[in-house]
Amino acid sequence: MAELTYTEPKPKTIAGAKGDWELVIGLEVHAQVASKAKLFSGASTKFGAEPNSNVSFVDAAMPGMLPVINEFCVEQAVRTGLGLKAEIKHYSAFDRKNYFYPDLPQGYQISQLYHPIVGEGEVLVDMEPGIARKVRVERIHLEQDAGKSVHDMDPNMSFVDLNRTGVALMEIVSRPDIRGPEEAAAYVAKIRQILRYLGTCDGNMQNGNLRADVNVSVCKPGDYEKFRETGDFDVLGTRCEIKNMNSMRFIQQAIDIEARRQIAILEDGGHIDQETRLFDPDKGETRTMRSKEEAHDYRYFPCPDLLPLRIEQSWIDTIGETLPELPDAKKARFVIEYGMTEYDAGVLTADITDAKFFEGVAKGRDGKQAANWVINELFGRLNKEDLKIGDSPISALQLGGILDLITKGDISGKIAKDLFEIIWNEGGDPAEIVDARGMKQVTDMGAIEAAVDEIIAANPGQVEKARLNPKLAGWFVGQVMKSTGGKANPKAVNQIIAKKLGL
Repeated sequence: MAELTYTEPKPKTIAGAKGDWELVIGLEVHAQVASKAKLFSGASTKFGAEPNSNVSFVDAAMPGMLPVINEFCVEQAVRTGLGLKAEIKHYSAFDRKNYFYPDLPQGYQISQLYHPIVGEGEVLVDMEPGIARKVRVERIHLEQDAGKSVHDMDPNMSFVDLNRTGVALMEIVSRPDIRGPEEAAAYVAKIRQILRYLGTCDGNMQNGNLRADVNVSVCKPGDYEKFRETGDFDVLGTRCEIKNMNSMRFIQQAIDIEARRQIAILEDGGHIDQETRLFDPDKGETRTMRSKEEAHDYRYFPCPDLLPLRIEQSWIDTIGETLPELPDAKKARFVIEYGMTEYDAGVLTADITDAKFFEGVAKGRDGKQAANWVINELFGRLNKEDLKIGDSPISALQLGGILDLITKGDISGKIAKDLFEIIWNEGGDPAEIVDARGMKQVTDMGAIEAAVDEIIAANPGQVEKARLNPKLAGWFVGQVMKSTGGKANPKAVNQIIAKKLGL
């Protein structure tokens, strides 16, 4: 597989009153598994259902009800691990995480602490062409989601919706390798992109299907390198966790605000308490939610209702054979196969549906030309109309047809844009529209020469100016194109004018 070469970006530095500080960030991304049923029950995971309508006896923790593992959710976790180049554990087990959950009827969460299903992996986070951060993934474990407490329906009571209770989550835990707010947002975006390519999570942050807990600490320049050499976490400073971030913009804002809060405390001679905090975007601050618990505070112990998972390598290999081409590989291939820039390849592979559309347009055609039209004309128009690629009025087949007409010389670039507009609004076959509306460009050299002669004869003064300053020949090109309704072949027009004017 072809690979692109990258260098790592410099860490984000914040100037304090007494010196510079660097950020150290780790993320825990909670991704809802794309599955029609929950992790331990057959209840539906459909979003937007009536409150408490997607709840089984298992989800409601009725007496005697026992969880049964959803094999498809396990498969999705394995698929995700393979997509992140991670180690798949042949042995994993579930634990009970005991904690007061008002919206989790069991009173504990079934999770994985001691034996997660996926071990160490890595993610390449693109910052700009040629610049990327390699972020290590520590682990991925499966766990059940909690329900939702609703506090704004009654002034005296809170309500509980158990529809999300038991929905399968993958918690993707990174190492503290991220060094700035922009990198953190880019990391979450890259995780989301990979999951969508794999089909293991739809990545819808608005629906809560992807959210992140952000761990932030600050250290002095050079301390992070000491950590990488020694593994001593103390040199990184005390971290604080910002919970439930569901916006790339808020992730960046929260990190910057929290880092500056910690710097101000440290430079004033104080110390940072390890705690969980919430971000308030309206007030532009983070505030204490609770003191940070350690694993022993949750009183973890092996879940007695679930046997350990033992995964055969042959099953892992079978899943691996079904993996699609992933973003990094697709991006590298686009650069090489289609001769485009790394930036354009990044734009076209950002979403799997965009990449599929482009390849539908580019198949058997000039890759650079196809990329130009998809990015500038199609994506530009979609953004203007606030549409997604799936809502495009122009199909890959139709756009490819426009490019075929340009290549054959039937239409010019200007006519092609007019044709694009017609198809956007009315639909239809590009070739048929060109024939029916007389849009085919004039390629008859005799007809073009006659038009040029007419313009030259009518403008002797402009002829003299053009001979003295050849750049003014463009005026004649414009006049000829105007007289032919934009249908004259531009290349032929330029050649004939240059010859007639002796340029």
